[in-house]
Amino acid sequence: MSDVRPGQLKVYLGAAPGVGKTYRMLDEGRRRAARGADVVVGFAECHGRPCTEAMLDGLETVPRVSCTYRGGRFEEMDLAAVLARRPHVVIVDEFAHSNIPGDGRNPKRWQDIETLLDAGIDVVTALNIQHLESLNDVVEKITGVPQHERVPDEVVRRAHQIELVDMEPEGLRRRMAHGNIYAPEKVDAALANYFRPGNLTALRQLALLWVADRVDEALQEYRSQHGIGRVWETRERVIVALTGGPEGDTLIRRAARIADRSAGGDLLAVHVARSDGLAAGVSHASLARQRRLVEDLGGSYHSVVGDDVAATLVEFARAENATQLVLGTSRRGRLARFLTGPGTGETVTELSGDIDVHRVTHERAGRGTLLPSRRRTLSTARLIAGPVAGLVLPVLLTIGLTQLRGTLNLTSEALLFLLAVVGVACIGGVASAVVASVTASLLLNYWFIPPIGQFTLDDPNALLALAVFAVVAATVAAVVDRSLRLSRRSARATAEAETMSSLAGSIVRGEATIPALLERTRETFGMESADLVEVPPDVAGVTAVPAGPGAFLALCGRTLSSSERRVLAAFAAHVGSAVERARLAEAAAEVEPVKAADRLRTALLRAVGHDLRTPLAAGWAAVTSLRSRDVEFSPEDRDELLATADESMAKLNRLVENLLDLSRLEAGALPLNLRPTSLEEVLPMALAEVSGVDVADVEEIPQVLADPPLLERVIANLAGNAERHTPHGKKVLVTASALAGRVELRVVDRGPGLPADGRERLFEPFQRLGDTDNTTGLGLGLALARGLTEAMNGTLTPEDTPGGGLTMVVSLPLAARSVGAERTEHTVGGA
Repeated sequence: MSDVRPGQLKVYLGAAPGVGKTYRMLDEGRRRAARGADVVVGFAECHGRPCTEAMLDGLETVPRVSCTYRGGRFEEMDLAAVLARRPHVVIVDEFAHSNIPGDGRNPKRWQDIETLLDAGIDVVTALNIQHLESLNDVVEKITGVPQHERVPDEVVRRAHQIELVDMEPEGLRRRMAHGNIYAPEKVDAALANYFRPGNLTALRQLALLWVADRVDEALQEYRSQHGIGRVWETRERVIVALTGGPEGDTLIRRAARIADRSAGGDLLAVHVARSDGLAAGVSHASLARQRRLVEDLGGSYHSVVGDDVAATLVEFARAENATQLVLGTSRRGRLARFLTGPGTGETVTELSGDIDVHRVTHERAGRGTLLPSRRRTLSTARLIAGPVAGLVLPVLLTIGLTQLRGTLNLTSEALLFLLAVVGVACIGGVASAVVASVTASLLLNYWFIPPIGQFTLDDPNALLALAVFAVVAATVAAVVDRSLRLSRRSARATAEAETMSSLAGSIVRGEATIPALLERTRETFGMESADLVEVPPDVAGVTAVPAGPGAFLALCGRTLSSSERRVLAAFAAHVGSAVERARLAEAAAEVEPVKAADRLRTALLRAVGHDLRTPLAAGWAAVTSLRSRDVEFSPEDRDELLATADESMAKLNRLVENLLDLSRLEAGALPLNLRPTSLEEVLPMALAEVSGVDVADVEEIPQVLADPPLLERVIANLAGNAERHTPHGKKVLVTASALAGRVELRVVDRGPGLPADGRERLFEPFQRLGDTDNTTGLGLGLALARGLTEAMNGTLTPEDTPGGGLTMVVSLPLAARSVGAERTEHTVGGA
């Protein structure tokens, strides 16, 4: 089998049921068969739709295999038969379906499809967006319906083709209303629940965005395989460069507006950290704030390390296939730009090629940089320009003064030379000033001190003057250099203090998790990685500092200076504090269940002391009266006392059973026997003790996967609770509907209803919200009903009854769809 070419997978992806995926899939099968391909239908679910069933005509169908599971019969794709038939193309519907366990079948249909692909068979399948693993929770928030059948995104992304089957929400609702998707009795419930216009619009957007990302991945892969470095403007991707300066907010908002002009445009913010970390003079508090702003605007934040900021920025932009770059104009003034050459903006513009570069003005433009570089007081350009100016500037001044000979005296000429030396000192520091002073002294001696045209170095006065001139120049240069160094130290101390203040503030507010702190540390010091380890590694290039008992903060990358190690130790202390906070939180979480159990035990004792006493006292009084020999009871009185004793014991038995079941639920020891169950089987016994109940539309409801006795208890508790709150003369209504692989059972009362703030408390044990009669029980009915429902993979939620009252909705999975996804645990919550 190793020489067999793997089959190709094509997926028809839809936003919701009914958009036409199965129809399109079968239509493709017919077209391929018409072109001579060997096509068979391995499994197709038409849901009784005539138009879809008509597409099966002329296509060979592999018979399904019949399975028995927990008393029910189900049909599945016969994988062995398809493999034995070995067609060129097989059509397999419902990619996310869970197979019925047994006979060595795979748990999931997508695993069956992978088996077919490995055998060299091409597969065409269909999938709804809600079954993708990464979107499962999002879809549940939108629709309120959990999806138990899921497919890993990676499995779908490996498909050779993914084709979106799209339909406008209103068009899909019209199809539903015309009966082209579900049976007529299910249409109203579907339109009012899952198929609401807002739900369908949101699901459609999810599907479009997911497919767009898949197309973008395919494009990036193609560009990488073919070595394409040019930008392809298939999608606007705007990158904004952040320095941590105050202009960042302006740049981010400007870039966001540019991205918003194109539908589907992406916003990416990037900060290029130099390899010397703190050396860049970055305000980390500003970067953290700007990162939040980017994420609030729907963008993503990235940090990369590189000493050549311009080249690193352009390289990142090309890797992300960016179409536009947004940078701020230089904060340096004109003189600084003249002396030090082009800045990052000019260099990025030269390197950008086909990437558009936007230079955005801001308030800090031309006002100087926030902080100087740490590596050295002077930049490379100034270190080169200083000595050159020390040689050239005195020569130019000499040429100019010779043209004015006779106009100025020697003192003025010497002062001008001294001014030139000071200027050179400001540009290039002490070494450049020494070069300038020596050059200026020699020129002044030769051209301006008599006898003109020759050196007078043997004159002590001349030598003294030249020496004083050089000392003054060197002193001025040293003062300028020291001033620059002190300024840098002050700026660096400010940067360190601001960084530590931001970090400490995030710790105190509880905003920084340990991974976030490690990432902040890595970015701050410009390292390759930052991790917490128990033992410091003895490896070159790794710096480790203690971060609390038994923990070390290890950074991999460049060698840190002593001052950076001091700041790193402070970072490590904060990380250690976060670790300790996490440990304390875990300890508190372990204590919380004990406190909850103690509260439950206290409430139980209070409730038992009152509510169990009532039926016990009534039964005891009846039995004591019957045993009394002093009173002769008539047959009627005797029967009434016996009935009272029997009713009291039955009530007491129910209360004790509820307590035991609730304790088993909390202990995870409640036995379960999930099997296909019809509501007609459960409802008569569940409603036997409830008077005044109307049951509607349950005959055609498919079977649910449930434990019949537990489901009976749930319905009995809900119906009994509804009966207590339904006014005299009105009845409790029990109705059901099937939708999207689940059955919803509704128990409707016409009572006073319940305020929204009391809905969660409604399911707490020993609560009787709104009850004035304390003889009605312990308040366990709804708590037990929710616990039992969730144990059967269902949900119990309250809704307002139109016209007043409360509706309890029990949602359970359909047996035919969900049984294959269930496991065979025999207890709830067992290990």
